[in-house]
Amino acid sequence: MRIAMLVLMLSLSGLSLAAQDATAPKIAFGGFLDAYFAYDFGKPPTFDRAYTTQPARHNEFNVNLAHLEARLDGNGIRARLALQAGTAVQSNYAAEPAVGAISGASLSRHLQEAIVGVRLGRTVWVDGGVYLSHIGAESWVSRDNPTYTRSLIADYSPYYQAGAKVTWTPSSTITAQLNVVNGWQIISENNAAKSVGLRLDYAAAPSVTLSAYNLIGNEIPTGAGGRTRWFQGASARVVPSAKSLVIATVDVGIQEGADGESSSTWYGGSLIGRVQATPRVGVSARLERYADPDQVIIATGLATGFRAWGGSIGLDVVTAERVLWRTEFRGLRGSARIFPDRDGVGGFARGNAVLVTSLGVTF
Repeated sequence: MRIAMLVLMLSLSGLSLAAQDATAPKIAFGGFLDAYFAYDFGKPPTFDRAYTTQPARHNEFNVNLAHLEARLDGNGIRARLALQAGTAVQSNYAAEPAVGAISGASLSRHLQEAIVGVRLGRTVWVDGGVYLSHIGAESWVSRDNPTYTRSLIADYSPYYQAGAKVTWTPSSTITAQLNVVNGWQIISENNAAKSVGLRLDYAAAPSVTLSAYNLIGNEIPTGAGGRTRWFQGASARVVPSAKSLVIATVDVGIQEGADGESSSTWYGGSLIGRVQATPRVGVSARLERYADPDQVIIATGLATGFRAWGGSIGLDVVTAERVLWRTEFRGLRGSARIFPDRDGVGGFARGNAVLVTSLGVTF
């Protein structure tokens, strides 16, 4: 009897420990490394490529993006810490505000995400910290995009933000999100205002997902007046088959003028397609347009502002498990001489072309 009681107690103790382990938060580690070489046919004299975060350098072997991450997932709690570096990071965070001594890009650019969340109900999460933007259809991480280079509308809308968000998933087909953030792609604050953004994702069919997102707030630094910016975008992600993908995106922005009566508008769009030709080979293509005549987002110094069409074609090859080799050719054509060009008139040309190849590995 004593032996039987001992066996029963040990069994119950084991079940209790197993139950505790089942509910304990799980921690996972990972990372990504994207090394590249790009050749810009305009041969920019400073080697910095204009109007892009990726690839950001000409005629140079370098690291586009490298990050290490730790994830925590548990019963009612989640978190992600990801540290990063690379030329895309330097380019993307170059405009990070530095108001005060404890501010600026020196630390901010290395925080891809530092976010923690708690579940308030079965379908509601609240997260806060530094996190990837709720805007757009293209990812900050090159591996997760159908094309290697990113569209102009992606490069000129926020990739990251700092604040808090509430995510509600009322059904398997609808996800709604409310964001309160410091502002338009900033971690360090530059005025006393906060911006508000919404996102809605709707799985209209197993192969179709529709998304709408916006951001509203005053994005003018302290001392330069207050002007409200309204930004709205929408995208459709269609998966016609297991081997094909189409993403269409349209963005529109409006900002109040300095006089309080006029306003400036910019807009853009992209159409991206991808076909998985074989289990290891994929082909992608893109058509895009961006126009910012009043230079709210892109400053050219020309009266015509920024207006450009673009296209790209890419080839992806999975060379080994977790290793992706990507090659892409991209061309842009502006309405004026806006692209740095060593051989162009006055050092600028209307067109720009780049050939880039990269090797990425997921840890």
